[in-house]
Amino acid sequence: MTLINCRNLTKSFGDLTVLRDVNLDIAQGERIGLVGMNGAGKTTLANIIFGSLQQDRGSITRYHRGMKIGYLLQSTSYTVHTFSSMADDYIEDGGVAFLELASHLGLKKVQDWDAGRYEGLSGGEKTKLAIAHIFASKPDILILDEPTNHLDLQGVEWLVNELKSFGATVLIISHDRFFLDQSVERIIELEDGVAHAYPGNYTFYREEKARRYESQLHHYIEQKKVEQKIEAEIDRLKNWSSKAHREAGKVGKMAEMRGVKEFYRTKAKKMDQQIKSRIKRLEKIEVEGVQKPKEEAKIRFEVDSPDKRGRRIVEAKRMSKSYGDRVLFHNSSFAIQRGDRIGLLGPNGCGKTTLIRIMTGKETVDEGELWLSPTAKVAYLTQDVTDLNPEWTVLKLIEDEYHIRSDAGKARTLLANMGFEESMLKKPISQLSLGERTRVKLAQLILRDNDVLILDEPTNHLDLASREQLEQTLDSYLGTLIVVSHDSYFLQRICQKLLVFNEGAIRKFESGFNDYMDKGKQKKPAPGEDAQHLEEQKMIIETRIVSVLGELSKYTVNDPQYEALDKEFQMLIRKKKQLSQA
Repeated sequence: MTLINCRNLTKSFGDLTVLRDVNLDIAQGERIGLVGMNGAGKTTLANIIFGSLQQDRGSITRYHRGMKIGYLLQSTSYTVHTFSSMADDYIEDGGVAFLELASHLGLKKVQDWDAGRYEGLSGGEKTKLAIAHIFASKPDILILDEPTNHLDLQGVEWLVNELKSFGATVLIISHDRFFLDQSVERIIELEDGVAHAYPGNYTFYREEKARRYESQLHHYIEQKKVEQKIEAEIDRLKNWSSKAHREAGKVGKMAEMRGVKEFYRTKAKKMDQQIKSRIKRLEKIEVEGVQKPKEEAKIRFEVDSPDKRGRRIVEAKRMSKSYGDRVLFHNSSFAIQRGDRIGLLGPNGCGKTTLIRIMTGKETVDEGELWLSPTAKVAYLTQDVTDLNPEWTVLKLIEDEYHIRSDAGKARTLLANMGFEESMLKKPISQLSLGERTRVKLAQLILRDNDVLILDEPTNHLDLASREQLEQTLDSYLGTLIVVSHDSYFLQRICQKLLVFNEGAIRKFESGFNDYMDKGKQKKPAPGEDAQHLEEQKMIIETRIVSVLGELSKYTVNDPQYEALDKEFQMLIRKKKQLSQA
């Protein structure tokens, strides 16, 4: 049964047309994934379906009166006051469902939180609160915009399982391949403002899109051969026609030439008609024929490798930080050397972003000391992509704010490599998608002369092409990297060492990401081990689960590697359950 019908939806912002003649039907109980490059119009379409944005042309029909649509916005769209209000509303109404959902997501005793606790919410905690709020409202249609951004393993696991038993219709905007494979049964891709439908999950969509591309390319190549053949016939007929016209125009004795001239005149006329006929065939092919398939956009980042000066870059001594009664970390010591590639690992709300804010001078420690080398040139990519001047254009932001007019060519080349066409450079920031804004912030970072990169959830909002290119770029970067990410594949590829947040402390693991995950498989609890050690074992297993999920996203369900990883995933889940019951 159809719930929503969209016909010929068109939406423009200034001179930029985001959606053009979009047609889409949403049926009851469907699980739909909405995908596309950054700026393709996914959030715009979601807002039109939700009713918070009006289309310029076309129609949208909602077939049931009083139909309730729950819309999970990206976490950047919420304020601290929003979260406090939504929690208060549910608690005052006896919202047991909200509190249970929040608890399942790892947010304990929300009813006891004060203003300071809401001020200190991490990106993942914000997403979890919003998810609990949306699910507790029991909508008929659920729209989720990048729901796994900032979510830790526990949150992603819960969301996948909850969606499987969720009775309502679901529309998911995401670039998380594994999450989409587990959650949707149909893919809608927005490309050049037009919607293309693919049955099946994300893996099938990628395979089917590649098959369609190859098929269209084959037909296009064959069509070009036909066009070349017709053009050759036209050239040949033109030569014959020219010769016929010349013979028909020759002067000679009337008796002898009259018949010959008439013959060539008739032949020339026939040749001209054939030429016109073939030209019309070419024109018809140009209008109605197979178009050359569009290749997927390629994104390129280039970060200059800095000179290394000195050894230490960061040193923490017996460092502690709390918010009210909530201790993030206590009595923690570690050091980061120049050239280290450090991944910060831990659940939502454990203090990863707070540590970065201390490193960048935006917050201070309560006790102990954190020292940053005075020679370090630090570039910091924050989670917040709403802090750019919304009225400035992309080019003005890059050229003026960072005073690089003398090297404007470099800036334009960089932006072109990052997928910004000339017309997009003149767009105000307010008209960019969150993924495009992330790429602008990466451009800012790249154009600075720095030797330390601090990246807080750098893959959030980025489409797949941008994620892969960023990984390749950072893989060859020679400076110091400090990364917060819940993207397991990204951490595994980029980071060689870890700062692990666990049980109110920060511990450095020098052996690297893969060795740390393998530790979960090798180390077994000894008799009489305490609860703290048990929790450490659970965290190691959870980390390995994150890694397996990331590796699974690289393969299709038919690959032998997928089957082996899936078996390991199921084994790890059982092992985690056993430890939880111990």
